[in-house]
Amino acid sequence: MEVSKAGDIANFMVPGKLLKGIGGAMDLVSNPDKTKVIAVMEHCTKKGKSKILNKCTLPLTGARTVSTIITELAVFDVDRKNGELRLIDIAEGTTVEEVKAKTDADFIMSENLGRF
Repeated sequence: MEVSKAGDIANFMVPGKLLKGIGGAMDLVSNPDKTKVIAVMEHCTKKGKSKILNKCTLPLTGARTVSTIITELAVFDVDRKNGELRLIDIAEGTTVEEVKAKTDADFIMSENLGRF
């Protein structure tokens, strides 16, 4: 549901909504130094709000666990140690300006920005 620029992930609960259980999400993010956690998600909510934030607003599933974020617009590498995002790729037909407009989190651009 949300990922922060530091790699925090909130993907199991929305306050005030029925919770059926965490499932395997906590297990998957429990050891980020020994695994690579890739968040594959929509870039924005149905209401157009960014899901990639400077700081998650929902309860965290895991702190500093995500290594890569892939959306329909872009691909980001996450520097969990320094809390930084690097834009490494954008979708064909997408502009950097569109990615900036739809991403609440601060990010830097790769010198070798590619296309997927």
